[in-house]
Amino acid sequence: MLTDRQKEILTAVNNNNGNYSAAARDLGISRQGVDKQMQLINVKRNKAGSFEGNDVSRVVGEGYSVKKMSVLLDKQGEIDRQWVQICPDKARVEMALREAFEALSESIPPAKAVKAPVANTFDLLSTYVITDYHLGMLAWGEETGEDWDTNRAELLLEKWFESAIKMSPDSHTAIFAQMGDFMHWDGLDAVTPTNRHVLDADTRFQRLVRVAMKVLRKVIKMLLEKHQHVHIIMAEGNHDLASSIWLREMFAQLYRDEPRISVDTNPDPYYGYEWGLTSLFFHHGHKKRMNSIDDVFAAKFREMFGRTKFSYAHMGHLHHQVMQETSLMVLEQHRTLASPDAHASRGGWLSGKDAKVITYHREYGEVSRIVLSPEFAFSGKEFEWILKSK
Repeated sequence: MLTDRQKEILTAVNNNNGNYSAAARDLGISRQGVDKQMQLINVKRNKAGSFEGNDVSRVVGEGYSVKKMSVLLDKQGEIDRQWVQICPDKARVEMALREAFEALSESIPPAKAVKAPVANTFDLLSTYVITDYHLGMLAWGEETGEDWDTNRAELLLEKWFESAIKMSPDSHTAIFAQMGDFMHWDGLDAVTPTNRHVLDADTRFQRLVRVAMKVLRKVIKMLLEKHQHVHIIMAEGNHDLASSIWLREMFAQLYRDEPRISVDTNPDPYYGYEWGLTSLFFHHGHKKRMNSIDDVFAAKFREMFGRTKFSYAHMGHLHHQVMQETSLMVLEQHRTLASPDAHASRGGWLSGKDAKVITYHREYGEVSRIVLSPEFAFSGKEFEWILKSK
């Protein structure tokens, strides 16, 4: 039997369509208090075999949904046992994350303004493409050919951007195109979000979040010192479905008072940016592959695509380089800067490592590109390269 207090909490949860945070606000108690009581309620229901019309979703925790259910009936045809397989409910997870950031937004102090550069070439936009960085991954060099851990990943990203920014043109606008799978895993357990495959992890998730926030803020500050405007894309990847949400929302709040920064908070995993007669599109590659994605971009961004003459689509996910041109746009799949993990090495899925700065003109489309490997970024030879190129 439920206590009067548990009945009150259950009623509040039902009145708010299962939203624990809203129920907690109505009752004037903490979210943790609602979580704890709902767990006790579900245990009591489970023991009693009372699922209110066999609705097993009521014993599933918030943020999850029923994926598969098996039922064993007794001789009288009544439910004897049930086996329930659950999976993360992406919509509810996203809603919970958005609620959390709405609640925290007032306490997140906006970042201090960075002095704008004196002059930039107004017609140019430079896109810094980083994909599949897998921050937090652990790779053992004897097994994979190269070591990789959180410390090396943090240092490499800083060094790469230092070199790339020095070598890139003085463009008016920069797009920081973080194309997904920036985080190697997405929660307290180091597993893939959908299939729960165990991953080689270097650290705890809290430190992973801390390092991600720190290094990304450094990168954005460097870009602001180089360009008049910085547009941030934190694309959804298959390794960081939830983390991509809080990254987008966090940076939108952090830079809400900085007019020189814009953040794409689109919850759909397809992103677009218009630059004069040039349209740029971005997708990690976990939902649509290269052979069918041009139609998707043209349909989802119909007006932007119709207004522009030159269209370019950028993807990641498979870690190797591919470029092709269709009747609609130029499609490019990018490499990663990260070392291969044990899964990739053992499976023979190997490729080169680099990342690019691609510069576009408002009227003429792509006009230049810089390709930098990790070895070059660590060598510190960007000034030598610049002098030779003059």
